[in-house]
Amino acid sequence: MQEVSTTTARHAQPRAWLRAVVWLVEEAGLHPKAGEATLRVARDLARRMDYIAGTVLYDLDGTATRCALSRATVKRHVGYLRELGALAWARHGSRRNLRLPGRAYAGTATVYAATIPYVYDRAHGNRLDGQGFRARVVGMPRLPVDNSAADNPDHRVREPQSLGAHPRVPKTQAAEKCKDTPRRRAKPRATSRPGGPTPRSPLQVAADIRIAARIRPHIPWAQSEGLRRLAHALRPLIDQGLDAHDIAAELTSWWLDWRPARPAAYITAQLRERTAVTPYEARSTDVHPHTAEPIDNPAWQAWLRQRATAREFPEPQRTDDDRRHARLYGWDRWAEIADHYATDPDDALDLYGTRLCSYAGKRASNGGGRR
Repeated sequence: MQEVSTTTARHAQPRAWLRAVVWLVEEAGLHPKAGEATLRVARDLARRMDYIAGTVLYDLDGTATRCALSRATVKRHVGYLRELGALAWARHGSRRNLRLPGRAYAGTATVYAATIPYVYDRAHGNRLDGQGFRARVVGMPRLPVDNSAADNPDHRVREPQSLGAHPRVPKTQAAEKCKDTPRRRAKPRATSRPGGPTPRSPLQVAADIRIAARIRPHIPWAQSEGLRRLAHALRPLIDQGLDAHDIAAELTSWWLDWRPARPAAYITAQLRERTAVTPYEARSTDVHPHTAEPIDNPAWQAWLRQRATAREFPEPQRTDDDRRHARLYGWDRWAEIADHYATDPDDALDLYGTRLCSYAGKRASNGGGRR
C-alpha cells in the first residue's frame, strides 16, 4: 500500500513532481502501461495540487471529465502513478455521508500526496536528508565546467583591455556643467496600474471586512490573520460574486493540515497560482475544453445552483429531540463529529453543541488518545 506513512518516496511540490513524472513515464519508461494518458491525468492533478503541501483531491468524476477519459481509465492510470511511487494516499475516501448543504449524499473524498521515488533522485544525483516521505533534497550535482582553455598550453591569454585616452576637461567647463537647474515638479503617482484592479471605496472595504469576519471563524488555519489583511486577500473571490459561505467552502477544499505563518499571503499566492496562465496552458475553451479552475468547474456550479434551490425549498427543521438524542449518544462517535465539524461547523454546533464538538476536536487532534 502506498501510504504517506509507509512510502519510501519523498514528498514534492507540483512543479517538481510533474517533472519527475514526465521522466518516469517518458524517459525512464519504468512502467510498461504508463503513457500519454498517465501524463494527462498527472497534469490535471498537478494543476489542482496544493502548492506547498503537494496534496490534491482525487475527484474521479471531475478528472475524467477534464481529461476526456472514462472513470475506469482514470482509476487505472492513477494506479500506475501509485505503482511508480509518484502518488501516496494521504487520506482514504469512504462512503460515509458528510451531509453537505444542498446535497443528499456526499462521501468522504480521497486525498493524494505528490511523491518522488528514490530512483529519480539517484538518476539525477540528488543528495537527500532523511528517508521516506519527509526526506528533502539538500544537494544537487554541479554542472560541468569547460576547462579546455586551461588545459591547452598554446592557448593565448587575452590581454586586458587598454584604457582609452580621455581628453582633460578644463575646470571652467566642468563647473559650467554643474550649474543649479530648477527641479521639475514630479508627476502625480497613479493610484492604480493600467489594467490592474480598480481602487475600492471605503464602503466596499468595509463590506469586504464584514465578509472576512464571517469567513474567519470557519477556517482554523486563517484565524490568526487580521480582518483587514484577510479581506484584502479574499478580494478576487469576493469580486466573483461568491458569498461568505461559498468562499469558506472554497478555502476548506484546500485541505490544509497545517497553519501558515501568514494566512493572507498564503491565500494571495494560492489564488495567483490557480489563476496563472502559462504559454503552454492557455485557458482557451476552444483548444483546452477541460482546463477549468475549481470555481469554473461545471460540477461546482451545479452544486451552487442546487444549494440555491435548497434555500428556496428548505429541508424540515431540526427539532430539540434530534439535538438531545445526538448529544446523548454522540460521545462514542467523536471521529464522525470531528469530520462533521470540519465540514460544516455551524451545523455541527447546532446538532451536537459546543462541549461535544470541542471534545471531538481534541480527540481528533490527539490522534484518538485520552482526553
